[in-house]
Amino acid sequence: MSTHLTGKNLIDLLDMLEPVPEPTPVSLWPQTPGWLVLGLILLALLVWGLRAIWMRHHARAYRRAALAELAQTGNDAARIATLLRRVALAGYPRRDVAGLTGAGWLAFLDQSYGGSGFSGPVGQVLLTAPYRQSAPDAALGDLARDWITMHRQARP
Repeated sequence: MSTHLTGKNLIDLLDMLEPVPEPTPVSLWPQTPGWLVLGLILLALLVWGLRAIWMRHHARAYRRAALAELAQTGNDAARIATLLRRVALAGYPRRDVAGLTGAGWLAFLDQSYGGSGFSGPVGQVLLTAPYRQSAPDAALGDLARDWITMHRQARP
């Protein structure tokens, strides 16, 4: 044992210890360029995904407006017929929708959402509704709501 340590108590010996050196701080900057490239790719994918969500939300705005207007119609067949025509013109090219009348119009409505309700007696009311008075029909309102929410929109 060394002579300079003789006669010292534990507290004095602990005071003689040198403090532990602090390690150099770890850099948060990536060490390889691959991480930077991966970060940029992930950022680009995030921006692309958010843009796609925004575009989809914007493209479906006419559906939300139509559903709000459908709630105001009171199941009036004439107003529903006009609303369905306007929604079809908003979702499909004018050349495909504007000239349709009669059974062709009802077939288009059925084909565009995969159902067959418009070809039946409930949908037949749409052909004469703008020209004569008819009683409010809840089944027609439900069918129109289904078509507005489920029809396949034409690709631009």
